[in-house]
Amino acid sequence: MQVQSSTQTNVTPLNELFTVVIITHNRSAFLRRTLHYYSTYPAKVLVLDSSTQRDENIENDFPFADYRHLPQYTYKGLQDKLTWGVQQVTTPYMVFAADDDFLLHAALTESVNFLHANPDYGLCHGYGIMYLTRDTEVNYFRRESKVHEDYNSENAEDRVLQFMDNFLPPFYAVTRTDLLQKWYGLLPPGTGFEWQEIGHTFYLLSCAKARILPIPYAVRELNYGASEHNTNVLTVLTYKDAKTVAEREQFAQFLASIPTPLSDKPAAEIKQIALDSFATMAECLVAGRTLKGTLIIRSFWREAAEVPVRMFGPEQFVEMPFYNKPVFDLLTEFEFLLHAMPAGKLQLQLLEGILLKQHELLRVHPNDNERTLRARLWEALSLNAFNRTVVRRLVESLKDADEPEELAKLQAWMQRLDSVPGQDDRQLFEKMPSGQLLQWLEARNPQPQELAAITQSLGQQGAGPRFGILLLDLDADMVKLQATFDSLVGGHCKAFNLVVFTTGDLPATTTVHDTVHFVKVSTSNYVTKINQIIEQSGADWMLMAEAGDQFTASGLLRASLELQGVEGLRAVAMDELHRNVEGALNDVFRPGVNLDLLQSVPSLMARHWLINRQALVQAQGFTPEYTQALEFDLLLRLIEDGGLGGLAHLAEPLLICNAPAEEENVQERQVLTRHLAARGYRAQVSSALPQTWQIDYQHSARPLVSIILHSQDNLEPLQRALVSVLQRTRYQRHEILIADNHSQSEALVAWLASLEGKGERLRVLRSDQRLSASALTNFASAQAKGEYLVLLSAEAEVVNANWLEALVNQVQRPEVGIVGAKLMDGRGVTTQAGLILGLNGDLGSVFVDERKEAKGYLFGHQVEQNYSAVSGACLMIRKAVFEAVGGLDEEHFADVFADVDLCLKVSDAGYLVVWTPQAQLLHPGLLPEDVQARAALRDKWQARFAHDTAYNQNLSLTGKGFTLGAASSVDWAQLLA
Repeated sequence: MQVQSSTQTNVTPLNELFTVVIITHNRSAFLRRTLHYYSTYPAKVLVLDSSTQRDENIENDFPFADYRHLPQYTYKGLQDKLTWGVQQVTTPYMVFAADDDFLLHAALTESVNFLHANPDYGLCHGYGIMYLTRDTEVNYFRRESKVHEDYNSENAEDRVLQFMDNFLPPFYAVTRTDLLQKWYGLLPPGTGFEWQEIGHTFYLLSCAKARILPIPYAVRELNYGASEHNTNVLTVLTYKDAKTVAEREQFAQFLASIPTPLSDKPAAEIKQIALDSFATMAECLVAGRTLKGTLIIRSFWREAAEVPVRMFGPEQFVEMPFYNKPVFDLLTEFEFLLHAMPAGKLQLQLLEGILLKQHELLRVHPNDNERTLRARLWEALSLNAFNRTVVRRLVESLKDADEPEELAKLQAWMQRLDSVPGQDDRQLFEKMPSGQLLQWLEARNPQPQELAAITQSLGQQGAGPRFGILLLDLDADMVKLQATFDSLVGGHCKAFNLVVFTTGDLPATTTVHDTVHFVKVSTSNYVTKINQIIEQSGADWMLMAEAGDQFTASGLLRASLELQGVEGLRAVAMDELHRNVEGALNDVFRPGVNLDLLQSVPSLMARHWLINRQALVQAQGFTPEYTQALEFDLLLRLIEDGGLGGLAHLAEPLLICNAPAEEENVQERQVLTRHLAARGYRAQVSSALPQTWQIDYQHSARPLVSIILHSQDNLEPLQRALVSVLQRTRYQRHEILIADNHSQSEALVAWLASLEGKGERLRVLRSDQRLSASALTNFASAQAKGEYLVLLSAEAEVVNANWLEALVNQVQRPEVGIVGAKLMDGRGVTTQAGLILGLNGDLGSVFVDERKEAKGYLFGHQVEQNYSAVSGACLMIRKAVFEAVGGLDEEHFADVFADVDLCLKVSDAGYLVVWTPQAQLLHPGLLPEDVQARAALRDKWQARFAHDTAYNQNLSLTGKGFTLGAASSVDWAQLLA
């Protein structure tokens, strides 16, 4: 048939010809933006929204759209949603539109006109580029290359193979509705996402001709990060394993079985055509002939009432139909929506730090005037011109200023921002982690009546403890200094002396007795000067901070009340909030005193402690040669002098400060090595991950270890466990004790008999009656020859050859009683790590479902630390300690939770429980569901369950752990009692 011009005018209204079907799931911000975009386009709009919660305002805000809330179709139920959705379309043409893409209005209309003029064509679209929105920047990427544009062969096979060889996904093409309705009616339920896309293409090209118009058609969001679908078309097309090959064969067989113009051929021939098309498509993608992302434009929009500034990449593709003013004007239109209605995950992540900075700049300080307020508003606007709150406030401020041109320009900009629906920037920020943290922090401040009572109480008792703040201003940065000053002035505690150690000019002559004292220093002598001030200070507690650090409103106040009249404390750690490299806030809610985490991650655990001034004087202050590890060195010297006694933790944020750099701090290594030598170790300190340290204590002794396995009619798992120990254990000074619990399995009994008499390394211990699990362990441990015991589940399999060395490395430390391991599944995903008392009601593990490489909260997934309990699936303990605490409790915890009880008994005896990720085992990691035993455990250890010191009270006790707890006020009245 002769192809007709696509510019031929239709007399039929577009909304009777064409439907835009918008696909969305749990992305309200994206949906609202895309609906605003299509609100001026005269086609029908059908929304297929499978979100969990219905957006009640969508229909009111966008009445032109046919909104369907379909929660029964989950994200992975896309096929079912589309199958249902296409049947609702009543127009002859339709297009699928993702909620994050812009399909160009004119291109859609031209594609519809083309199909209307050419009945033997089934689909039509043009070329696309990709965008990625950052904070104030949008990057554009070439998506497609110039391809063959008219697939007009009368031979269906030729059309399919030619299209696959120039593959431009037709999913978002304008398509005849009846074709899509037939296709989704034929598609087998549960078809994988990859095969949906491949089959879609094969079917449409089999049934009809296709046209790629030489026009810009789509501006699509770049795929970044891991897909929730976890799909990869090339995987199913190219992998040669038996399973994947069988899937290809099976899908080709399906395509051969459905009615198409190819159906006059034998089924085997059609199947081969399908397989050939798969290979052709794979070759096209591998060769990068299309769908190859190349950065072509960076577009910056930083000034209000201006246009974005664009920088072109080194490689351009002028043969593509994008390099002209009408397209650039369209991109400007899209960019305005992208910035005015932010939605993307990366965009919001990068925008969070900017919104936080703007939030702080909008804060009014006691010494502000119109000039200072307006200056900060201009600074805030320069960070992000699309913040409506900033623009609105600046417009109001300029009404009182003699700047009519600026006022008019900003009023026009405000009007433009108000022309699109957008979330209030304050509300947007409050939904972000930084905003939630600040709201959480705000809730902790005392009410006016509480503050009055606190002031009166402290006044009656000599104003409480006094704090000496040692503030480093080594860059002579007045802006940063002012931020710290403002935070202290705005705080509720006034019992402090601030000493500023600055390399700049002294603004005033002051003395150590003044509230603010300036000391002139250089970068080489400031530690000596600090030590001199410590000697002269009248403060009770000293704290080191840096210019720019901001004190929370209530941190010092709570410390005043908590430390009032307390004896014997040498140093107190508090919590803090960190600004990451993007400027957003992360909480650093520390556990109680945790020696191993302190040694492993000093950059997060050793900063900003409150140090008793007398203890600091006794320690002779800070060590000048460790300028990059002053506080870490001091804390380790305090531990050398008095152990962990007199160290404490107060779960209250004290500072908002910059996060430490994610890099290796050589002085931390030097300090830690020196400290370990002082404790008698020839230790080697290494780092596998920036900011973290691993310690090989280099013990001279290589003690015998007894590994205890339970045997009770469990032949197969027991064999796997034993083989894994024998084959994957590098540490050879061990014996394996198989404690058989009167097994009745003949096969197991025979196998055990075959193991006997093969040397002392493996012994079978038999019980002549059934014992409880705890009694069986006690029975075996009594016969163990090793100095150390390993309780090892028969359900476990050793992963890494150094697992036993990793346990021995920790357990030989005299302060350590128990060491536990990381449990994982076959994919390397954690099934159990350290145990938290009270998590999810009774007891729970942290880091469950974390990938092997995940850092975890405070790097806790990758480093040694102390917990209240670890799993008995793999637990090492000194035999003497095991016996001293009475072994496992056979009476109260006969079969479950005796391991947790053992850990708590050992902890009560004054030993540390260490969890090490260096020992890794395969194990399901499931905790017993025994309600009675859980209750007994909680009843016996009520005080420990009330507050697990290995876990911060400000963190939630539900879910996976290490998430922000609910906002709550401090019980100030109780602190005054």
